[in-house]
Amino acid sequence: MKRNCSQRRSVKTTENTASSTPTPPYRPINGTSLCPPDQHPSLVMEAGEGECQEGEVGSSNKEASLELNENSTPPPTPTSKPRQRPQQTIQLPTIQKDTPTSQELLHRIKLRVRDLVIPQSNRKWAVELVNDLRDNLLDFLKNNDEQPFFQSADWLTSGSYYETVKIDNPNEFDMMVKLQSPSRLNWTELDQYQGLFYEVALSRPTRSNIRPFLLENSPDGLTISSSKILSEMHRLVRKFICTYKVPGGNFRWVVNKKKVYCPAVTLSLSATHDEEELLSVDVVPALEAHPSQKWPQPARNGLNVDNWLGKKTRQTLTSKTFYFVPKRPKGRNLSPAAKESWRISFSHIEKEIIKLHGNKKTCCETTATKCCRKTSFRLLKCLIEALKRRFPQELDSLCSYHGKTAFFHILSLRGQDTQWLPQQLPSCFMHLFGAFEDHARSGILPHFFIPACNLFSPPAFPRKALSFLTSALEEQKRLNLPLFMPQAPSTPLALHVSPDNPDRPDLIPLQSQLPPTPPRVLSFEVTVKIILAVILGTVSAIYIL
Repeated sequence: MKRNCSQRRSVKTTENTASSTPTPPYRPINGTSLCPPDQHPSLVMEAGEGECQEGEVGSSNKEASLELNENSTPPPTPTSKPRQRPQQTIQLPTIQKDTPTSQELLHRIKLRVRDLVIPQSNRKWAVELVNDLRDNLLDFLKNNDEQPFFQSADWLTSGSYYETVKIDNPNEFDMMVKLQSPSRLNWTELDQYQGLFYEVALSRPTRSNIRPFLLENSPDGLTISSSKILSEMHRLVRKFICTYKVPGGNFRWVVNKKKVYCPAVTLSLSATHDEEELLSVDVVPALEAHPSQKWPQPARNGLNVDNWLGKKTRQTLTSKTFYFVPKRPKGRNLSPAAKESWRISFSHIEKEIIKLHGNKKTCCETTATKCCRKTSFRLLKCLIEALKRRFPQELDSLCSYHGKTAFFHILSLRGQDTQWLPQQLPSCFMHLFGAFEDHARSGILPHFFIPACNLFSPPAFPRKALSFLTSALEEQKRLNLPLFMPQAPSTPLALHVSPDNPDRPDLIPLQSQLPPTPPRVLSFEVTVKIILAVILGTVSAIYIL
């Protein structure tokens, strides 16, 4: 999910065995260099650094190499219609071993890692405001008699902040509103979308509060409309915001304009007399499947964590429920079923495996057992976000979920804790960077939970954008990641409690809370030199006259 909706020295990359397409040569697009203007190759200096949540996919990429399993046809189940076509599995590109890093690149990585730490003061003010919004919105939904179906709503936190992989400032939050279905669900996989989008219906007729959100023109009248659910969520949030008061009184939440392919109601926090966005929150309605129902067939071969977290952990994770979010696929001339489709979501499972993340399940729980997995992923996110800021139009399709998917694949291949020691951070990050580059070059990035779904296939990720991304990554690697050069720090914000009004704190820049800088006092030697210079100048002028 995308809101209103940040790269390293030369490393060896193995020729992809899954695709025979030659690597396109680098060409500046529209005369634009992939390196920032102040960091041109001739000007690069040795210095330091810099949800969309889940991806979406359309028709399969015909150029991608697919390995067909003739015996993988899913059996009929009471929750999904039997498929006649064989199950497809996308072959992962071959990843080569780590390569050493140069001193210049090592220096930049260390500096960027140093800046990844989010100050506690920055986290505190953001979390307090978001939690207050969340609690009050939930109370509003539960006490809303106008739409009883939302009275059973509950929160499911997700996204980078709650996964503790947020970078820079905690200014973006994701929250899912869990909606209970009155009965078991029936879902039908939509063709051409590789197991990511479904038509969802009730298993039997009902008189419950979900009836206003059923499609009248469906054959059985039991199909749940994703557009109706999302529209009602927008309406309820707008109504809530009209009466909600932000702590501090000098700020306001604004509901952003609804977007066609966005499954969230996005709210932006800004000052009362300023339009600049300080925070944003994505509120996503999510239809929860019954706990007794198994995952859809395309997802049952995913979650490859056996050699990393173990088979027992995989069984525990796959026994958990899953969710559908109201999102339609990208593309033109969508069918009526596609316009009312739901995208399957495993964001709660993603948060769980990032929380576990260690082979021995105790990684990073004590100071004695640390690893660099999360730090490596956060560095990759820094790179992706820096690329998107530099090329917003060319890389509009790119999001952090692509980096997260590549990260999950690397964790499944490098499962041992000894492969992610903190002192090996530069090498581990370059391995992750090389893997992401290989995925872009081959055009193959399998969804971690749905192996047949390629996140780098059009129309969700156009070939032109993929070629641009490949060139950008190659140049960043060749130039030792110039986007990791230090950037000017942004002014942090914090809650300030006034002694005169302790119940209404204000959100102000931290620098305004600091005492004024004392005037500069010249040293005795400097003062004497200035006086002597003035005297000599005066004497010289008199002598000349």
